[in-house]
Amino acid sequence: MALENLISVEFTNAELAQLDTAFGTIETVLQGKTINLTPEQRQQYGSIAEQNKLFVNKAKSYMEQYPQYVPPFLDKPEYDKDFAARQQLESRMQKMNSLTEQLSDTKILLDFDNYHNSLTFYRNVKYLSSENVPGTNVIYNDMKQFFIAPTSTIPGDSEK
Repeated sequence: MALENLISVEFTNAELAQLDTAFGTIETVLQGKTINLTPEQRQQYGSIAEQNKLFVNKAKSYMEQYPQYVPPFLDKPEYDKDFAARQQLESRMQKMNSLTEQLSDTKILLDFDNYHNSLTFYRNVKYLSSENVPGTNVIYNDMKQFFIAPTSTIPGDSEK
C-alpha cells in the first residue's frame, strides 16, 4: 500500500535565483559585522535569558534618566551602540529563525516522502530480483548494503 505524499513543493529556477540573491545580499550586509564563536566560547559567553534582557533594558532606561550615575569608566556611547545593534539583530533573528523553521519543517516532510518512496522502490527491486527479473540483481545488490546492519530498518532484511 502506497503512502500518501505528505508534501509537494517545487521551485522554479527564477525563484531559486531570487532566494540565492537574497541570501547573498544578507551575507554582504553582515560581512565584517558578525563573528563565529567556537563551541567553547559559546559555552563561556552563553546567552542572556529573558529575565536578564529585562534587567539590561531596565539598566538602559535608568542610564538615560540618570546619566549622572553612569560610572565614568563605562563607555556609554559604546554601550548605546551595542544595545541598538542587539535590538536590531534580535528582531531580524526572530524573522530568520521563523524562516529557518519553515524551511526545516518542509525539508523534514520532503525527506520523509523521499525515504519512504525509496523504500518502496527498494522493496519492489528486491521482489523483482527474487523473481529473477533481468537487470534487477545488480540494483538490489547495490542497495541492500544499506540494510545489512543488525539494526536494519526493514524487518527481515538484515542479509549477510
